[in-house]
Amino acid sequence: MRQAGAGTLVIFARAAVAGRAKTRLARHVGYARAAMLSRLMTLASVQRLSAPGRWRTLVAVTPDGAAVRGLPGLDARHVRQGQGDLGHRMQRAFSLAGQGPVVIVGTDIPGIRRHHVAAAFRALGRAEVAVGPSGDGGYWMVGQRCRPRTLTLFQGVRWSGPHALADTLANLPDGARAAYLPVLTDIDEGADWLAFTRAGGRIAP
Repeated sequence: MRQAGAGTLVIFARAAVAGRAKTRLARHVGYARAAMLSRLMTLASVQRLSAPGRWRTLVAVTPDGAAVRGLPGLDARHVRQGQGDLGHRMQRAFSLAGQGPVVIVGTDIPGIRRHHVAAAFRALGRAEVAVGPSGDGGYWMVGQRCRPRTLTLFQGVRWSGPHALADTLANLPDGARAAYLPVLTDIDEGADWLAFTRAGGRIAP
């Protein structure tokens, strides 16, 4: 049973609808295939990262009212991301989560495993914020330590570009500590998918 005050993992997911899911990837592989890959990546992420007894897992879905179909019987439940840009939605997730540290990840990082999530929670034992950089200047994970999670990390962040991580860290107040996890690669563009498949990668739990 999950201990009171244990951490919360929030997996941000988008409903796998052709034309709305992974639109940058869709330019290279087509809308239907991009939606299929999005769904597979989401299901694989939930299966790989859910860890009953270690942390609570929430799947935050957009648009509101959508659901990730085919979730296995794991310690994971759906919540709404709400309205606004990515920063507004992540700030809302931090604010609404329960006690203890909160870690947010996406679904398009095939290399992420439970030990990365565990490392993020450990890092939040010594820092107010933890981030997992990606090679494109963004990040695959962001976490905050505990209530009150009042840091406004996402003001003015330039999303989907090379400045997202730097802009986020620039919002840290003086004296706040940030911990860094290893760089992982996410799949946003056709080139990302091509490199992943050429390296023998596969989407699997």
